[in-house]
Amino acid sequence: MVYTDNGDLFGQIDEAVVIKNKVDSWKVRSVKDSFLSKTMPSAKGVIIPHQLVKSIGSIMIVAQAAAPSQFETAPQAPK
Repeated sequence: MVYTDNGDLFGQIDEAVVIKNKVDSWKVRSVKDSFLSKTMPSAKGVIIPHQLVKSIGSIMIVAQAAAPSQFETAPQAPK
C-alpha cells in the first residue's frame, strides 16, 4: 500500500518503471476509499516519480507533493 507522509492512504503499487537499470517512477493504482479515488474518481491510477518516494518497506510513503491538488479551471482569454 502507498501512504502520503501525512498518513493518508494514497493507493496501491501496481509496478515499478525501470529505465537503464534504475527505478524511474512507480505506477500506483487507485483503491476504494483512497486519496486518489476521492480526488480523481475517474482515474485508474497515477505515475509517481521515484524522487517523491520517501520510504519503501512493507508500505511505501510518498511526499504529499505526489498527491494531486484541487483542479483549477484554465484562465479564459479576453474577448
